Amino acid sequence: MLIPSGMVEREIAHTGLTELHVVDNMHQRKALMAERADAFIALPGGAGTLEELFEVWTWSQIGLHAKPIGLLDIDGFYQPLLRMIDHMAGEGFLRRESAEATIDRS
Repeated sequence: MLIPSGMVEREIAHTGLTELHVVDNMHQRKALMAERADAFIALPGGAGTLEELFEVWTWSQIGLHAKPIGLLDIDGFYQPLLRMIDHMAGEGFLRRESAEATIDRS
């Protein structure tokens, strides 16, 4: 697990893990997470989950990585987001190939 020190101080860290990396801030957390990852998968979540998903998706679009990105679409959780991505492509704000190929919809 990678966690910013501020979250450890608020006792959110799970100290019983086999690996716990404490970093100074969220930027370091995301950079280390991206470096160590073989792929990215977004589980249903909130604003932080979306922020991280869009960051790794953007990194993929600009060529910073070629790792797979997927959504765990439990009970259709991500269907509104997928419709928005299709809408963005339809309106010309996103290349259709980015909308279809970057994030695995299966």
